[in-house]
Amino acid sequence: MEMRAPRRRWWGKIPASPEERRFLAGPENRLLELLRALRIFAEFIRGFRALSFIGPCVTVFGSARFPESHRYYQMAREVGAGLARGGFTVMTGGGPGIMEGANRGAREAGGHSVGCNIELPKEQTPNPYLDRWVTFRHFYVRKVMLVKYSYAFIALPGGFGTLDEITETATLIQTGKIRNFPLVLMGVEFWKPLTDFIHGTLLKEATIDPADADIFMVTDSPEEAVDHVRDVAMKAFGLTYGPRLRRRWYLGE
Repeated sequence: MEMRAPRRRWWGKIPASPEERRFLAGPENRLLELLRALRIFAEFIRGFRALSFIGPCVTVFGSARFPESHRYYQMAREVGAGLARGGFTVMTGGGPGIMEGANRGAREAGGHSVGCNIELPKEQTPNPYLDRWVTFRHFYVRKVMLVKYSYAFIALPGGFGTLDEITETATLIQTGKIRNFPLVLMGVEFWKPLTDFIHGTLLKEATIDPADADIFMVTDSPEEAVDHVRDVAMKAFGLTYGPRLRRRWYLGE
């Protein structure tokens, strides 16, 4: 006997939209699954077309819940400004809090500021400091865009979403999917329990290699973070200063 899932059961998964619920509900009619795959493919193409001309990016992660008065918002603002002065486009999730601070800093420094927004039932609306943004329906499409167009990640304090982003990126680095990729954690006190767990538990129990424990750079200094990103990006990826890629009308861009 083979176990089969009952039709139209959600297994407790209740995302924001009915389409998301249907997608996560389990097997469906194969034609419907094909149409859904085509919609996901179209979402990838839309992201590629929107982000191909924004230049080398550094993605800044962090909580959407910190107000403008919070010290971490101001830290993100300084980071965004420093990255912009270094010639990078500042990319975030496009929302408020840390993301807004980084985008705001880039805008104020005369740099480029973009966002990969996500449809959520609360919190996530594009902040007013974006030169360009794309709103995605699926988290995994959004995360592909954040990695594909970035040369480094800087993570400020955040919640589950930020933890997901930094640990997934660390996995890509650990497994060699991306190499020489700077991953900076800002907020030494905030991230101390995580770094203690990495060194005191994961490394001790040999679930990671000693080199894996050094994937993260941890600092409180925006200048140190930006200098580290710029130096590694220019040496490892061969980035240079020059004109941006131009759109070609004959390609429909």
